[in-house]
Amino acid sequence: MTNSSLNQGQMLNNSSPNAIDIKQLTTILYHRRYLILGISCAVISVASVLAILAKPNYQSSMQILVSSKLDPGLDANKVQGKTDSQGTEDLNVQVVDYTAQQKLMESSPLIQKAVDLLRPNYPNITLEDIKGKPGQYEKSPLNVTQIKTATGINDLNNQIFEISFKDKDPVKTQKVLQALQIVYHNYNIEEQKERLNQGLAYVNARLPEVRKQVSQSEQKLEKFRKKYNLVDPEVQSKILLQSLADIQKQLQNTRAQIQDIKARQAGLQRKMVSLSQKSIVSSRLSQSPRYQTLLNEIQKTELELSQQRLRYTENSPVIETLKQQRQSQLALLRQEVGRSAEANDTNTNNSSPGQIAGVDLKVVEELNQIQTTSLGLIANEKSLVEAEQKLRVELSKYPSIIAEYNRLLPDIRNSRQTLEQLLQQQQSLGMTIAQTGFDWQLLEAPEKGTYIGSGRLFLLGGALITGPILGIITALIWQIFHDVIYSPQQLRRLTNLRLLGAVPKIVEKSRKRRCFKPFKHQESMAILGETIPSLPDHENFDLVYQNIQLFNYPVAFKSLMLTSTLAGEGKTTLALGLAASASHMHRRVLVIDANLQHPNLHKKLNLSNDWGLSLLLVDESNNPVAEYIQPIHPHIDVLTAGPAPEDAVKLLSSGRMKEIIELFEQTYDLVLIDAPAILNKVDARILASLCNAIVLVGRIGQVTQSELMDAREIFSNLNLIGAIANDVKQTK
Repeated sequence: MTNSSLNQGQMLNNSSPNAIDIKQLTTILYHRRYLILGISCAVISVASVLAILAKPNYQSSMQILVSSKLDPGLDANKVQGKTDSQGTEDLNVQVVDYTAQQKLMESSPLIQKAVDLLRPNYPNITLEDIKGKPGQYEKSPLNVTQIKTATGINDLNNQIFEISFKDKDPVKTQKVLQALQIVYHNYNIEEQKERLNQGLAYVNARLPEVRKQVSQSEQKLEKFRKKYNLVDPEVQSKILLQSLADIQKQLQNTRAQIQDIKARQAGLQRKMVSLSQKSIVSSRLSQSPRYQTLLNEIQKTELELSQQRLRYTENSPVIETLKQQRQSQLALLRQEVGRSAEANDTNTNNSSPGQIAGVDLKVVEELNQIQTTSLGLIANEKSLVEAEQKLRVELSKYPSIIAEYNRLLPDIRNSRQTLEQLLQQQQSLGMTIAQTGFDWQLLEAPEKGTYIGSGRLFLLGGALITGPILGIITALIWQIFHDVIYSPQQLRRLTNLRLLGAVPKIVEKSRKRRCFKPFKHQESMAILGETIPSLPDHENFDLVYQNIQLFNYPVAFKSLMLTSTLAGEGKTTLALGLAASASHMHRRVLVIDANLQHPNLHKKLNLSNDWGLSLLLVDESNNPVAEYIQPIHPHIDVLTAGPAPEDAVKLLSSGRMKEIIELFEQTYDLVLIDAPAILNKVDARILASLCNAIVLVGRIGQVTQSELMDAREIFSNLNLIGAIANDVKQTK
């Protein structure tokens, strides 16, 4: 149902439901004050404990110059360029890779050697005491950093490293760095000797591998050439392309000759049409077996001649033989044509028979010669087309062959180039290896550690600042993801609905469960004095009921549905409270539990749910409706939900449900329907279309903005008269 008296302000709020309203910031922080306070106290407590446990720290440091011993006359880039990419560049990478030197100084093997040197003075010292625990190297007591050179030496070949160590014992910081100084010095000497021994050994070890790669690459190329019987597929493909172009040119000339022959043949045919003897001679020739045989033989000879011309020259004995054979067959064909013409002249009248026969014979002979030539050209065209197709098929194979050939050539070139580079490197490396590498020189010796503080004030100050900030941020993030409504005013402003009232939290009283069996309404009134359950009673219910009555003055609503966004927002309690307020005004009220899937009304009233709405909707025995109703008050009756049906939607949308509500509207002053939640279910939407008015219940501190917006959108075309804020905290 629609309501024409809805306020103009009942449109949806366009603001995002997840956006934090600046005006509500104080309210949000107030409601989340315990969360903010708890996080702040936790941060401050942790910081205080850390400050108490913190001990004074001392730090000692030393500086080491890492200089390259590369020969000034040797270009480092050229040395690297002459080495292959898999390993020989490692001989000169130290020219620029100072990061590797830093990692080397921090490496576990070198630090472990320093630990071994320190064991006599510090028996319990371990690798983790110097380097730090695995996964926490960022907080390691040992720190190696690069600093810019201040000696005027070329920065490319020199770099200064500062090694510092922190500990609670100032003497220990100095002892650890002195042990590391000895380890670095010994490693420098050992590394120079090892580099000299391994330099040529690596090159000599690489030579057999590279020679083997060259041999394998050449063998692959040889197998490729034997497989395809080709030396260079690119050259061969160009030859085939030229042959294809020649054949296409010959094919074009042959087709032009065929067109010319056809034109001449058409002219002779038109000429013979004008001669009266053409049809007779042609008829005789077509009936002559000898003529047809000779004609077939000439066609075969022409076809063979065209095919052989593709293989042999004109001076070839094979071509000469075929030409002579064709001349002989043509002579026999002319004789056969002459005999047919003479036979025709004998049967004609005495009107210049010799002249007509001569003309007919000449034209027929020329026509036959053209036909014969045409057959030869057609056969030649066919053979050229076949040759063109063969060449195209052959050429289609060459892209993959050329691609395979192009993959093999770079391998051979690279292998040969690598081999040449290694041979050259073998000659020059022996002289330069002793002049390359790095030299670690001590610039500043370690001294006794100096005090660097304990960090207590920093911990406490940081906790005092970050604790509240972290608490506020957490509260705001919590609000963004849990956009809960905190006040009735916020509920009204968000939905733009009339706020019918705010109900505080109602404490339910324990009740004894009462057994119920179907009985007549009149008979039940006799025992009401002993079975009336306690109903929720509060002055706010009376205020809500009065607001509802004022909203539809002067005509009162007969049926009113209470629903919420989700379950658990207090619809049932509010329905009973409104029923109690209406009974105070001597109104007869019926409360219907329409939540067929999850009924709750009978639990609050300690009533039996054996009979109820679900059975009333399917009752076909025409039992009185009063047998399903349970009176709980002189002015209040209850219709429980009854056993859960298989298809609640089907029952609620039936015509029977509409008839029942109309019957109750005639019998009672007010019918209160405790409907299911509107979101995620269609039950409440069906019931909403059957009632005079709808009230939306929202539990403060539980219902969210997004849920309200969704529910308000669903009720946009229904008679939603207002909202009730439930579980509102009372201010003192």
